[in-house]
Amino acid sequence: MEQKWKDKLAGVFTALVTPFKDGKVDLAALERHVERQLDLGVHGLVPVGTTGEAATLNASETADVIRVTVERARGRAFVLAGAGANDTAVAIQKARQAAEQGVDGLLVVTPYYNKPTQAGLFDHFAAIAGEVKLPIMLYSVPGRTGVELAADTAARLARDYKNIVGIKEAGGKAERVTELRLACGDDFVIHCGDDGLALPFYALGADGLTSVASNLIPHELLEMYGAWRQGDYSRALELHNNVFDLVKHLFIESNPVPVKAALASAGHMQPDVRRPLAKLRHESELALTRCLKLHAEIVG
Repeated sequence: MEQKWKDKLAGVFTALVTPFKDGKVDLAALERHVERQLDLGVHGLVPVGTTGEAATLNASETADVIRVTVERARGRAFVLAGAGANDTAVAIQKARQAAEQGVDGLLVVTPYYNKPTQAGLFDHFAAIAGEVKLPIMLYSVPGRTGVELAADTAARLARDYKNIVGIKEAGGKAERVTELRLACGDDFVIHCGDDGLALPFYALGADGLTSVASNLIPHELLEMYGAWRQGDYSRALELHNNVFDLVKHLFIESNPVPVKAALASAGHMQPDVRRPLAKLRHESELALTRCLKLHAEIVG
């Protein structure tokens, strides 16, 4: 595995929301949102992932979201496009199409609904890795998919396919960092997929964060990452404490409903989500609004 991926995939990557307006993708809002992320210095952008409601985007919309992100980010941030599906053939097609659009890498989630065995997961990722040359980040999020990618399966994949270079770990367990690092080696890239666990993940050897909250507060999360990398652990802990309550409220209901509501409150886009997601319940909206007011100096 090439050390360069440890460098290129380090840092804070924003799992981009997909703005909607009147039932359609709001490309103008997406352009503004991407520019804000880039201006504030995020290291990477992740379009058409879970937070981007990829499951409800058609092929044309997916292509548009990737195109806008690639055009805006070229030379300024790493673009790691979601390319997952619960049909291996469809995932391969998505991976090829994203590669043709000029993304820098692919984020490929474990298949959802099917509940494959570890052998099935290995075969799924191996088939995709064999069809594209781009670096691939595996994505384990058992709360969404019903299956967890075992550390030894990830290690086999990384050993057998040189373009499988890391994993986004979103199982809510900090000990997974150690399991993955010991199984896959120190060159294997590990991203935290749970905003509230970013600091413990860094402490255990993770290389970065793929963040929902950075849609709203990239500056705070970038500062926390930078403080940790510079060895200013007390400042990193202070920043973790500063964002902790806000991060919790951004997951008060299913992602990305709360973060879109927060972005709408800040004037960045409409709060619209696609069914089967629904707008925040009234009590959740009140709680989020109170939280945003309490942390106005962070949200801006």
